[in-house]
Amino acid sequence: MSDNRIVECVPNFSEGRDMKIIEQIADAIRAVDGVELKDIDPGAATNRTVVTFVGNPDGVVEAAFQAIKKAAEIIDMRKHHGTHPRMGATDVCPFVPVTDVTMDDCAELAKILGERVGEELKIPVYLYENAATSPERRNLAYVRHGEYEGLPEKLADPEMKPDFGPAKFDASVAKTGATAICAREFLIAYNVNLNTTEKNYATDIAFELREKGRSARRGNIEPFYFRGKIIRYEKDKYPCGNCNFVAKTFTELEEHTQNAHNYSITALLKSNNLDPNNIIGKAVKKSGLFKFCKSIGWFVDDYKIAQISINLTNYKITPPQLVLEKTRELAAKRGIVVTGSEVVGLIPYSAIIEAGKYYLRQQDKSTGIPSQDIIHYAVRSMGLTDVSKFDSAEKIIGLPKIPDNALVKLETKEFVDEVSRESPAPGGGSVAALAGAIGSALASMVANLTANKHSAGEFKNKLISLAEKAQEIKDALIRAVDEDTQAFNDYLDAIRMPKKTDDEKKSRNEAIQSGLKKAVMIPLETANNSFEALKIAAEIAEIGNKASVSDAGVGAQIASTGVIGGCLNVLINLGDIEDEKFVEDMKARCEKLETDARKLADETIEKVKKIIIENAD
Repeated sequence: MSDNRIVECVPNFSEGRDMKIIEQIADAIRAVDGVELKDIDPGAATNRTVVTFVGNPDGVVEAAFQAIKKAAEIIDMRKHHGTHPRMGATDVCPFVPVTDVTMDDCAELAKILGERVGEELKIPVYLYENAATSPERRNLAYVRHGEYEGLPEKLADPEMKPDFGPAKFDASVAKTGATAICAREFLIAYNVNLNTTEKNYATDIAFELREKGRSARRGNIEPFYFRGKIIRYEKDKYPCGNCNFVAKTFTELEEHTQNAHNYSITALLKSNNLDPNNIIGKAVKKSGLFKFCKSIGWFVDDYKIAQISINLTNYKITPPQLVLEKTRELAAKRGIVVTGSEVVGLIPYSAIIEAGKYYLRQQDKSTGIPSQDIIHYAVRSMGLTDVSKFDSAEKIIGLPKIPDNALVKLETKEFVDEVSRESPAPGGGSVAALAGAIGSALASMVANLTANKHSAGEFKNKLISLAEKAQEIKDALIRAVDEDTQAFNDYLDAIRMPKKTDDEKKSRNEAIQSGLKKAVMIPLETANNSFEALKIAAEIAEIGNKASVSDAGVGAQIASTGVIGGCLNVLINLGDIEDEKFVEDMKARCEKLETDARKLADETIEKVKKIIIENAD
């Protein structure tokens, strides 16, 4: 895709059983240039399919429209039944900013799509979340209240007039239903699996988790809260659902919930579709445990289990691993076992990494390990393969990927053989980057070995921090192995440009100069990163496990090779650069880097030898 901007779109369609229908919708998306279909997740019990695709803004809007159009043609909402809330053939269609796109950009895309769907397809459209046209409509539950069956009444209500499309329930709308379109943060659709078939048990836990909470009860609430008796608001008696406090006025209750429980009872009531000015006789509400968490319980016939279906609308504040652990705690109190969980659609790379680190910390282990190992911990700890496959390459958005034809994908012998051939690339720059990466890897290894032998505390934290930094440097240097070769190839492409006319000669020279500078900056970055790896190796040689000090020494030595090698590749490319100031600056930087690296490497090797001798005595 030539456009570097990336938007994610996650429409939910009210069909999860007929794969012929689902594939027709998927084909409509695939047919649009500039988008990539990432995931199709149908559910028979919910009778709903979540589709995820990414692409440039224009392509994503077009693909979304074509998918909504196709769904309107082949899905008949008059015949639809499922366990998930829904109000249309295309129930929701969120836009999510991924790369070089803002939330405001996505809100504009939602409006463009909504207007087109309303005008061309004659489908009622409601905008919600960050595209909402009123504060109340930010909440999907408010917009979708009454679901499909409630549309005739909703469309007749002036306050619930759609943002786009018809405000009447005619034969066309009876077939298509209504659609909600939004711009939102990345939503993690996450299901927790229980070893029970009882839907009401799953619902009991779901209501405890979700931000909007539940009706407060008293009496027989242990272990199943839903068995208690609902309490209600009375005149001059406004109980708090989260404790035993009873206010005499609603204002007093509002002050109490804010001060004692950090939430607004007014906002909580509104999220439950209750008017704070008319609550006498209504059920008292208690808040849930997690903000930005929506959850319901259901039975999934495909798996023959009950699940808690969770939407995490801001995973940076409410991450899945914390919700999972609280669910395990609440389930255990009810005699229920959490057998695992599943991600519906995609999960951000940062979210799965943080989950893996969370479980590593729980085991008092270092988090300064390769990212694929961290992901493995997350997948195993969360039971993400309990009921369905979890393919990291398909399920994790933003997962760093190395092209199949990359040098670093070669086996060791293949790489060495490739270097030995008469072609100029890969050459010293790629080898220097690899040397620095190995030096950083050794530094991380010693830091991890030492950290895992110590109990929690400031020293362990320092070791883990060093290991994590070494991993970051290692990954950057691994990328540089191929970047160095690519930079050289770009320079060769410039050399091959035509040079018959004056304009061609000028363009060629500009491309050559640009290519040379790029060919300089990459090995300079290799030298800088290798020096950082050397410094970590030097530090860990002093404070790390004495039995592994030789590994730290080797790491320091080979990292210094990365520094010197990177500098040599800078210097050799300076000769044909016409920018004299640039050339002098590069020479000065390389001279300092080389001097500092040689000095630190020599000092480190001497210290390592001394430690080895002392330990031998």
